[in-house]
Amino acid sequence: MERDMDVLVIGGGVIGACSAYYLARQGLRVSLVEKGEIASGCSGANAGLIVPSHSIPLAAPGVFRQGLKGIIRSESPFYIKPRLDPLLFSWLWKFRKACKQDKMHRGIRVLRDLNSASLKLFGHLIKSESLKCNFRQDGWLLTYKTDKGFQGALEEAQLLQSYDIKLRIMNVGDALEMEPTLHPEIAGCVYFPDDAHLNPMRFVQALTERLKELGVIVHTKTDVFGFETSSDRIIAVRTAQGDFKPDQVVLAAGVWSREIGHILSLGLPVQPAKGYSISFKRPEICPGIPLYFTEAKVAVAPLDDDLRFAGTFELTGMDFNFSNRRVNAIMRAAKDYLRKIETTEVIEIRLGLRPCSPDGLPIIDRVPGYKNLLIATGHGMLGITLAPVTGKLISQLACDQASDIDLKPLQVARFR
Repeated sequence: MERDMDVLVIGGGVIGACSAYYLARQGLRVSLVEKGEIASGCSGANAGLIVPSHSIPLAAPGVFRQGLKGIIRSESPFYIKPRLDPLLFSWLWKFRKACKQDKMHRGIRVLRDLNSASLKLFGHLIKSESLKCNFRQDGWLLTYKTDKGFQGALEEAQLLQSYDIKLRIMNVGDALEMEPTLHPEIAGCVYFPDDAHLNPMRFVQALTERLKELGVIVHTKTDVFGFETSSDRIIAVRTAQGDFKPDQVVLAAGVWSREIGHILSLGLPVQPAKGYSISFKRPEICPGIPLYFTEAKVAVAPLDDDLRFAGTFELTGMDFNFSNRRVNAIMRAAKDYLRKIETTEVIEIRLGLRPCSPDGLPIIDRVPGYKNLLIATGHGMLGITLAPVTGKLISQLACDQASDIDLKPLQVARFR
């Protein structure tokens, strides 16, 4: 086993894989460790959406109040499980402070630039490395069932257009012409032509195979349980497979970044947000493009031979228990928004825990207090979307190069 390397990446999801790729492309010797299998967490369980349209951060005016309502409504798409958890209280306090108009606008600018850069990198990465992952840029159609929801969409569309995000407002007739499987009793739609989708599991697995060809050593089923430090540096990473002695460490382990960071007293403000995905055998009559059932907060994506529904946002802690109630709510949404869709065989039901920061922006930084520790987490629902740009920024940090994007809004110190 190779023990000495330039960089050790902790985390085998989409963020870790992209970080390892761009680090290797810098000519560095890279190893990657993953506690389970590659993409075994939420990186393989999502709808595979690449959505530059999703540039309004989670922390926006009114969202905190919506979250508080979710405490008493267990079927709410945004649900907070009541519990005595100091870390949750601290996160909610920071989240409340971030749900302000001026901070939302600053967040939009940051996410817009990150999303736009990442979409371009996706196109180059998939083409140059010949990654077979069913990448398609067909756009994303957000569907509104109620007049109230659609009126809110018009206001949001105006906001996004002011930041040069392309979209098209569609009446019912135009929407049904684009996507005939939609139920005619909808209020309207908003179409984002630049958005794309892929099969997330195939993307991460194909990229991982390319990593190996580039010389990256990949260790699965390798838990990190400790560190050896000296002054302001990590000199060894303790794992179930022995010690690793890298020059630099990248912590990109999703929700587990908080748990691993606790060993180093980092105090990362990241909460796990549970989401579910249901994959059906692709029906004979199937949506041709990705959809979003806005009031129900359910995304739909045609993936290869599957039709995948994904949704819910549950702040329930490190809880990997399935809720039949939540799964049934997603399945009901399909019947509410779609017609001509016959019930087909369920292939798989999965859940994943998304790592969410309080302000809805990722954390991409060289960690204060440790000169050779970099971190990439807190991407929330944008893990797939932001993976390539995150990987490139991490590689630039590791090599002390000028970053393509201003990293100050993404620094971990912003929460202190």
